[in-house]
Amino acid sequence: MFFTMLADPAFWTAAIFIIGVDLVLGADNAILIALACRNLPDEQRKWGIIWGTAGAIILRVLLILFALALVKEPYIKLVGGVLLFWIGIKLLTDENDGHNDVAGKTSLWGAVQTIIIADLVMSIDNVIGIVGAAEGAKPEYQTFLVIFGLLVSVPIIVWGSKIVIVLMEKYPVIITAGAALLGYLAGSMIVTDPVVAQFFSNLVPKPSIIFGVLGAVFVVTVGMYLARKSNAKAEG
Repeated sequence: MFFTMLADPAFWTAAIFIIGVDLVLGADNAILIALACRNLPDEQRKWGIIWGTAGAIILRVLLILFALALVKEPYIKLVGGVLLFWIGIKLLTDENDGHNDVAGKTSLWGAVQTIIIADLVMSIDNVIGIVGAAEGAKPEYQTFLVIFGLLVSVPIIVWGSKIVIVLMEKYPVIITAGAALLGYLAGSMIVTDPVVAQFFSNLVPKPSIIFGVLGAVFVVTVGMYLARKSNAKAEG
């Protein structure tokens, strides 16, 4: 089964989506880790990052597996899709990272606790995005996909966070593409909810793709409009 899964293009499509969601939404988690560990002695800082990240990953995997089980229920995908729309638009309109108030701890255990608790609170966007991306794969692949996506993307976020942030600042199109990805996943999630699917399954060919594209266009259009409006108001 393992080799069959690796040979399935749908598996790799979903894996790329999951890694993309993690990279776009994970930069703030990397900032959080840096802030929580900034006051630790040099010899403890590395262990604070390692143990804090490990704890956050375990909790996030459990959250995602729980969400994957729930997503089969009516209205769950609908609600998740609406939240993803909001997260995608917020990605384009937010200007502040919102983590400057994270206290830097002076003890290793204090830093680890801060990372795990704060990451748990901040993970709702990642969880919804990953669940939406995993939905495109076969059910038997989803658990492996979730763990695989996190294992690949988390090291990139933690140790390559400065590079990711610099690239996003230098090439804003990366943020726009990330928001479009979230919009695509949101549209696909909503139209495959059992309550919504019954209206479109026989009317529209490949509704998940069509509504995914419409969702991407919607998020980018609304997000850029609100960003321009906010900038104009700030300048005025």
